[in-house]
Amino acid sequence: MVKETTKLICITCPVGCRLEVTHEGKTIVKVEGDECKKGIDYAETELSDPQRMVFTVVRVKDGLHPVVPVRSTEPVPKAKIFPILRRLREVELEAPVEMHQVVLANAEGTGIGVVTSRPLPAMAEQPTSAPVGES
Repeated sequence: MVKETTKLICITCPVGCRLEVTHEGKTIVKVEGDECKKGIDYAETELSDPQRMVFTVVRVKDGLHPVVPVRSTEPVPKAKIFPILRRLREVELEAPVEMHQVVLANAEGTGIGVVTSRPLPAMAEQPTSAPVGES
């Protein structure tokens, strides 16, 4: 097999190491530029099964705000991100919404959940007031 070099920026921590990964297919031969073991782990995962966390918002009916932020509970395979986002576009929660409320239990068959990132109360009833000049 032919050796290739792939340049990556590690997104595991805030340092953002610039990695140069020499590999034969998915087999890593050498990693340069890593400042910690996380860089090597990231390079291995990125070449064999790239994954990302999913963050977006979903609609909320009768909520204080019209949407609530949601996130995946674990990184999901990159190939599943857009199908998950399409599915989340169809979701509308009913207020009130609890923190870590499950939005999707098994997102696109990954076994990974999508949960809310914050609570969202229901819209408060507006008090009715008497018209001006009436008591």
